Amino acid sequence: MLISFGLLVVSLRYVTDFWLLAFFFSLQPQLGVVAALGALACLALHRSTFGYVLLVVSLLLCGHAFWMQREFLPPSDVEAPADATRFRLLSFNILGNNFANVGRIIDMVNASGADIAYLFESGPLLHHLSDLKAVYPYRIGCGVEIETCDLMILSKYPIEAPRVVSLSDIRANRFAVATIRIGGRPIEFAAIHLTKPYFDDYHTTELRRAGAILRKRGGTLIIGGDFNSDTIAPDMQRFLRRSDLQTAGAEPATWPVEAGIFGIPIDHIYTSKAIIPLSLTRLEDDYGSNHYGLVADLAIPPLP
Repeated sequence: MLISFGLLVVSLRYVTDFWLLAFFFSLQPQLGVVAALGALACLALHRSTFGYVLLVVSLLLCGHAFWMQREFLPPSDVEAPADATRFRLLSFNILGNNFANVGRIIDMVNASGADIAYLFESGPLLHHLSDLKAVYPYRIGCGVEIETCDLMILSKYPIEAPRVVSLSDIRANRFAVATIRIGGRPIEFAAIHLTKPYFDDYHTTELRRAGAILRKRGGTLIIGGDFNSDTIAPDMQRFLRRSDLQTAGAEPATWPVEAGIFGIPIDHIYTSKAIIPLSLTRLEDDYGSNHYGLVADLAIPPLP
């Protein structure tokens, strides 16, 4: 009964995008594996047609979850030309009460080699901004464009046309976009921190509003941050298709840190097809956060 109920909940994604079930949609691979193991245990106790049906459905749901992740992977046969400009992006939710690890986080960011860094729930860094300014002279957040110290973009290069937006009335100023020139080419860098998917329809609404803003700005886009959902969630898939985006590589689990590789990839870095992803890795240390950070190495060909 438990296995049947779990499979039913996950299967509802093919019928409805109801917000109360949204979190379970992100858990489809994990629930599929657990259900398959449970079905095998049932079959070991008693061979029955229904047990085999549960096993087949579990494997189908699990397999389809991995297939959906493949849709947004960058092409494996595309290589960056020799004259492409290579750069690095860091994205990390440091946790809003993580004051004990501020020094370690600052040292990590400065030594990361990132050209652009997205930091979320960055309040603990408020009184330590001078320690970041030598490496990152340009920023959004913590007194620049917005007074609050929550979402922050750090850059080694000048920031043009910055815009900070509140996507809903749940949290303010958790979406920022700006133009930064890499190798002489203007790129739209967007940082986003979405509301949890089980807070009514806010997650879907925020994604829709962010997408509308980004399509209006146009140009080559890189968006990263804490999306609070896996790429396979229905509203996430709609957002990626409408914006014609790809992941920066095979996505590692980032939350919760206690689950390690068995967790959920809810932190993402997505790019336009004009960007060539070189690698996507997870920070080895969580630095006291409940998320792991991501580092993407990217390349952009020169203008023709």
